[in-house]
Amino acid sequence: MDSSNPIERSSSSEISFKSASRSLSSNPSRASRGNSVRAGSFHDSGSRPVRLGSRGGDSEMFSASQKEISDEDARLVYLNDPAKSNERFEFAGNSIRTAKYSIISFIPRNLFEQFHRVAYIYFLIIAVLNQLPQLAVFGRGASILPLAFVLLVTAVKDAYEDWRRHMSDRIENNRWAWVLVNDQFQQKKWKDIQIGEVIKIKADDTLPCDMVLLSTSDSTGVAYVQTINLDGESNLKTSVKNPIETYMDFQANMEVDGKRLSLGPSNIILRGCELKNTAWAIGVAVYCGRETKAMLNSSGAPSKRSWLESRMNSEIIALSVFLIALCTVVSVCAAVWLRRNRDELDTMPFYRRKDFSDSAPESYNYYGLVAEILFTFLMSVIVFQIMIPISLYISMELVRVGQAYLMIRDTQMYDEASNSRFQCRALNINEDLGQIKYVFSDKTGTLTENKMEFQCASAWGVDYSDGKISTQNQQVRCSVKVDGRIVRPKMSVKVDPQLLELSRSGGDSEEVKHVHDFFLALAACNTIVPLIIDDKSDPTAKLMDYQGESPDEQALAFAAAAYGFMLIERTSGHIIIDIHGERQRFNVFGLHEFDSDRKRMSVILGCPDGTVRVFVKGADTSMFSVIDRSLNKNVVRATEGHLHTYSTLGLRTLVTGMRDLSDSEFEDWHFSFEAASTAVIGRAALLRKVASNVERNLTILGASAIEDKLQQGVPEAIESLRTAGIKVWVLTGDKQETAISIGYSSKLLTNKMTQIIINSNSRGVL
Repeated sequence: MDSSNPIERSSSSEISFKSASRSLSSNPSRASRGNSVRAGSFHDSGSRPVRLGSRGGDSEMFSASQKEISDEDARLVYLNDPAKSNERFEFAGNSIRTAKYSIISFIPRNLFEQFHRVAYIYFLIIAVLNQLPQLAVFGRGASILPLAFVLLVTAVKDAYEDWRRHMSDRIENNRWAWVLVNDQFQQKKWKDIQIGEVIKIKADDTLPCDMVLLSTSDSTGVAYVQTINLDGESNLKTSVKNPIETYMDFQANMEVDGKRLSLGPSNIILRGCELKNTAWAIGVAVYCGRETKAMLNSSGAPSKRSWLESRMNSEIIALSVFLIALCTVVSVCAAVWLRRNRDELDTMPFYRRKDFSDSAPESYNYYGLVAEILFTFLMSVIVFQIMIPISLYISMELVRVGQAYLMIRDTQMYDEASNSRFQCRALNINEDLGQIKYVFSDKTGTLTENKMEFQCASAWGVDYSDGKISTQNQQVRCSVKVDGRIVRPKMSVKVDPQLLELSRSGGDSEEVKHVHDFFLALAACNTIVPLIIDDKSDPTAKLMDYQGESPDEQALAFAAAAYGFMLIERTSGHIIIDIHGERQRFNVFGLHEFDSDRKRMSVILGCPDGTVRVFVKGADTSMFSVIDRSLNKNVVRATEGHLHTYSTLGLRTLVTGMRDLSDSEFEDWHFSFEAASTAVIGRAALLRKVASNVERNLTILGASAIEDKLQQGVPEAIESLRTAGIKVWVLTGDKQETAISIGYSSKLLTNKMTQIIINSNSRGVL
């Protein structure tokens, strides 16, 4: 085992962390009351549950109890010692189950779910009534067979769907992972992994459980994960093992040899994520099986009912009321007839109240007036049962099977790129496809390709786009030398010759300084990590690839590189930017990541000249509220006009600004930042407050414009939906002008109707 592995070095260290971030279940067991770690132990508060995925957790935790978690309420997880971890609490295993039924529970549970259909209860009542000799209208077996057939067909269909879930669970539980056993990594099935075990994940592998990251192959301690299996996002996200780089809503403290460090969402990687662009990563299992976030967010296999079935239930109730009324009328008529003919009932063949045979003195087929009325009512129910035909349900089940077969075999729904066909996972809701009236869609990545391309910029009040998307500008990829090899950006970017000349200029004019600061902000104010990869077209050269959570940041980083400001190295404490052949090192004192409340992000840099600066970028509505408008009013007004122009062209816009920090301002910020970063309760709210205090009185630098092209076939698809009478709503966070432009280009908006709803949480709904 590698001697540099932190697991060996910390095996004897006292580690503990306390967290108030996770609600494990609505009815928590002993294993879900909280966590703590010594020699690799972790704390999770269960005093007040917070809904997973909610950003409202900070305000709730701010008002939650500030009392420290006691040892009695703590969940202990010992590093690489699962037996001791389970000594106090009986933690959940890592086996998962998404199937609905078992062999024992299938018949009662399936029948219970099927009899949620009102018609099945009606048919059951009819079959039971027909078993009574006094009421039998049809053969006893004949009355049961139709209902039994419908129940059997539905049960077979449900059993097949659940069998597929069992097979999927079996495949998932029997996957292999590398687990540390006797100081060596050995393969172990996922279902056998226990909390506290140390797991090694290799590139492109899927994580078997929720883990706290301990070490990675990257020298900066960064691991890239893809969360497409969890949230559908295809862009890479980073998980950092360095405890200092933690923000957002997973909140914890770790103590190593008496030193308290903070943990956050950057330190935990979740089950279902895939490790990308990282050779290996090592972590300790802290949540397994049903306690992982993926399983907590899963509601299980639901019993889906289509709109048609729900409507049929209400219709059947109405028909049943009508049937009862009709049978009541028949019973009343029978009572009147019996009353009028009571003197003749002794000799009537049907009733023959008296038996005149010699075999018995008296024998009666007459049960009395009240009983005869009741029997007449029940027999009427059986006779009129055709009002609710059971054949309708038999036909519906057979039609659904046929529909599923035709949809699966439809060649127009076959994708050659992925070699995949249409899949019908729930036969109960086929008909809902024909009942859709509204389609609600996101814009980025759904209507568009989510491939951002830098188009133009406004720097210090000058528009370098001529009011249109550039198609003639040259594409440039500057190159630098790293370790004796030529390295150039992986992506080429269209540049404006005039702006390129200004970026290369070494003058001391105010315009040149602000252009340099503008591109410095694009290169530094992000969470991008540069990676040097092989150039397949040129074995002697290398390519600089930028990986990060946001494709917008990637596009801006490549744009800065094209203009001569190439980010070539990032660690937790510094970045190195090659500025036209001259490498400059900037100390990263702190980073305030983007959040939906501030709608901006900032970085505090120690520059080579000894000054400390804060660079900020974000949405225009957010940025203009923190920009000092008293400085350079003309530049601010000009930039606002350029943003409006870019938006009308359908481009995504961001505004950048900066200001110098004095020594006292920096010290105040640093003290507040450290205190907020290590807070257990309300950390995200405290960090937002610190960020807001430093992100003020900014000098505007400029604005960038990025194009996200529509996916192929989007306008035609929307036009087809409109022709079919389906209304399409698209939610977007872009400026109103950008939303309108995208709406027209995608044929979502027409000259006949334009509707845009603006609210405080998002820019617009088309």
